[in-house]
Amino acid sequence: MKINKIAALILAGGLFITTACEKDLLDQANPNAPTTDQFWKTESDAVKGVYACYSGLQQFACYYRSWHFMAHRSDESYSQSPFVALADFTRFIQPDVDFFISSFAWNDYYRTIYRTNQVVAHVPDIQMDETLRNRLVAEARFVRALSYFDLAYFFGNIPLITVEPTVATRAPQATQAQTEEFLISELTAIIPNLPLSYGDADKGRATRGSAQALLAKVYMQQRKWSEAAALFAQIATDNQYTLVPNYLDNFTEANENNRESVFEVQFTGAVLEVGQGQDNASASESHDRPNFFGPPGPTYADVQPRRWLLDEYKDSTVTFASGSTTRHLIDPRRDISIVHAGNPDRFYGRTFAQWNWNPNQQYWRKYLNDRTRTDENFSSGINHRVIRYADVLLMHAEAMTELGQMSNALPLVNRVRTRVGLAPLTGTFTQSAMRQIIRSERAKELAGEGTRWFDILRWGLMDNQAGIDELKTRDSDFTNFRLGVSKLLPIPRRDLAIDPNLKQNPGY
Repeated sequence: MKINKIAALILAGGLFITTACEKDLLDQANPNAPTTDQFWKTESDAVKGVYACYSGLQQFACYYRSWHFMAHRSDESYSQSPFVALADFTRFIQPDVDFFISSFAWNDYYRTIYRTNQVVAHVPDIQMDETLRNRLVAEARFVRALSYFDLAYFFGNIPLITVEPTVATRAPQATQAQTEEFLISELTAIIPNLPLSYGDADKGRATRGSAQALLAKVYMQQRKWSEAAALFAQIATDNQYTLVPNYLDNFTEANENNRESVFEVQFTGAVLEVGQGQDNASASESHDRPNFFGPPGPTYADVQPRRWLLDEYKDSTVTFASGSTTRHLIDPRRDISIVHAGNPDRFYGRTFAQWNWNPNQQYWRKYLNDRTRTDENFSSGINHRVIRYADVLLMHAEAMTELGQMSNALPLVNRVRTRVGLAPLTGTFTQSAMRQIIRSERAKELAGEGTRWFDILRWGLMDNQAGIDELKTRDSDFTNFRLGVSKLLPIPRRDLAIDPNLKQNPGY
């Protein structure tokens, strides 16, 4: 499902304002723009309105760009960007509460939520096929839930708007716990109305497994292991997902929406030069992450992986003797994930040495177009995989471990390991040992995908000084981390001025 953005933005882009009487000739309604009174009449309107919800996830400050900078404040990444404000943002130095990465994200997520609230408000009243109507509303509610999931874990206490708002609407500021309870109720309600799968024309829409996996992620963040494990088990029973044989297929344009994909944001590389990632009909529907997350020259190299992550793959690099020759079996995830001096591949047509990159530096490789282009631009067509089945398996293993069922966790970990040719782990493990195995496997399997921020949140590493001290051993930027402050981003100053009932997060 590639989204028709022009139709979506014209018809459902938050521009539906019913016009009152005109005061003069300069204050008139655009006769070409539908109003809420004119729209939301037909099945076609409902479908277009839901397209607009998905389109919201493509916006500049959602998965197009800003989400990646916010998620990569974890210990797996750092920045040496010449854009000092951006580099400081990843170092937990934020003197301006209106820094564009976080303030734009706030805007674009709420713009997306506005669209979903319109669908929820109007589509139930449209005379159309009931099953399709229920599914479309459930899809919009899924996008709303995903948006609130990100907002809750980036910003903490947020306005929880669940009705179609007006300019006068002032929503209560929900705590993170209240938002989690909303997400549980919301996702539980929509699961029955989402299909297990779609035909080729509709691939990319939210499925029942998408909602179950997102609900399980909420339970994981709450450390409700039994509830999460039950959902992961149901996803497995439904038999809609599997690990694809080639790990690389999860990060290329040619293999999107495959059997490992539980939910991904759809992008296309078609170039529209006006307003990439922005909220207008001429903007491209591209993915901008590759332009900032690769090596210097072909990309801006604004975010890089930490050295400890590259070294972590030594855990799954096997040395063995074959006759008189010592051979090394390298975990293939290492060289698919990271550009480094030891990676023998060619990047944008050249080797690491031919580019004359610093051999003491390493760069992100996932989602790059380095196999098909000579450099990156603002128009990558690679979809972002928000949830993969490998992530589901490792979360399931984590939940089982926390429940003391290490023997049930081990086969789940081994499915992820053996997919890339590594030997399965054998033996009996303590709970503590299995925790470390899973954390290492998550670091290697999901490197650079933005899951690490939510992992270290769930593991409580940003809740006390001992956790911060552990993070500092891997990432010196955590020296700047302020307990009780840095875990959350500041609420934009403009919104605090608009609604005096909003309270700023502590420390800003």
